[in-house]
Amino acid sequence: MSKNKKESPGTLGKNRKAYFNYTVEDSLECGIELKGTEVKSMRSSHFSFVDSFCEIRNNQLWMNKFSINPYDFGNIHNHITDRPRRLLAHTKEIEKLDRKIKEKGYTLIPLRFYLKGSLVKVEVGLCKGKKLFDKRETIKSRDLDRDMGRKSKSDD
Repeated sequence: MSKNKKESPGTLGKNRKAYFNYTVEDSLECGIELKGTEVKSMRSSHFSFVDSFCEIRNNQLWMNKFSINPYDFGNIHNHITDRPRRLLAHTKEIEKLDRKIKEKGYTLIPLRFYLKGSLVKVEVGLCKGKKLFDKRETIKSRDLDRDMGRKSKSDD
């Protein structure tokens, strides 16, 4: 997959900070359990998931610190913005992730939210935190790629 490729039309949001701070080992597509006006608010991209993370409680996958702003045209039935939301995945997949998380340094981070038909899906990544020198290396390689792109455009 090329870096210059445009995001797919169904993409609602991508966690760029997670790709910088973590090394993504594996990813999993999950459904998300939402209340009525939350879906409408997500379709209009009124949500924040920069600091959000996932955890496994009672063999269920939960997403914390995920904020969906209230729907503008909602009434008294609007939702609570910062409640924990349950992610929908198969039990075998959750058990597999649970074994990996118990290893040192692994965490579950939501990477991308997108629409699949009329459903809102979330891509959860099994991530390991980067050290400071890894982040510097990422910045250096990104700058080199940018310079190479500029040189190739100027040569044309």
